[in-house]
Amino acid sequence: MSGFFKRMSTVFRAKADKALDKVEDPRETLDYSYQKQLELLNKVRRGVADVAQSRKRVELQANQLNTQIDKLDSQAQKALQVGREDLAREALTRKSGLQQQLGDLQTQHQQLQGEEDKLVQAMQRLQAKVDAFRTKKETIKATYSAAEAQTRISEAFTGIGEEMGDVGMAIQRAEDKTAAMQARAGALDELMASGALDDVTGSTKDDITRELEALSSSSDVEAQLAAMKAQIGGAPANQQALPGGHPAQSQAPQQSQPNQFQHYNPQQPSNHQEGLQ
Repeated sequence: MSGFFKRMSTVFRAKADKALDKVEDPRETLDYSYQKQLELLNKVRRGVADVAQSRKRVELQANQLNTQIDKLDSQAQKALQVGREDLAREALTRKSGLQQQLGDLQTQHQQLQGEEDKLVQAMQRLQAKVDAFRTKKETIKATYSAAEAQTRISEAFTGIGEEMGDVGMAIQRAEDKTAAMQARAGALDELMASGALDDVTGSTKDDITRELEALSSSSDVEAQLAAMKAQIGGAPANQQALPGGHPAQSQAPQQSQPNQFQHYNPQQPSNHQEGLQ
């Protein structure tokens, strides 16, 4: 089980690193690192200031002790002048204690001075490092921005970018829809031209067109009616005279009557006309 969990942990770390790599912006990372270095530099500066303040305070205390030592020395001399050796001894005893304190302060002052010098040198080195990092950071950011712009331009030209890919897909969909609409319009035009699709409203026909169509239909009906009358003997078609004034000879008995629903063809000669020829 431990091996399984170890592998799962490795997989999760790899997935996390890959996801972070996608969203990571090197420019933001550089700015964050520069900000952290500035914060460290400010801490070092505050440390230098604190050490310098402590050193200055020790110097003030040492100056006060020197003043007191000089004062006790003067008092001891005056006490000896007036014959007060005991007071002179007391003044000198206090002077000795102050001199010991002064020695300790001088030792502290030297230590603080050494720490201050080290911090100043470290601050100077860190300042130079921060300045160099800032210059390098700006150079890297400018180079990255230029590379990013060049990549976007190349992706725009090749159409492999995410945004340009969406645009390309939109253009392709628009072209497909346009082609489909053009094909549909062409098919409808062909069906309308062939008569498979008629305008049921008749809104596209004017009065002249409708009158011509009605006249043509009436002429067809009259021609078919005359043909049917001639075939069933309703009209004396076989008694018509020839152009010379002689009656026409009777023809052979007519064959069986054709289907009365057969369309009459004006170009086809009737039986009477055949007999006249």
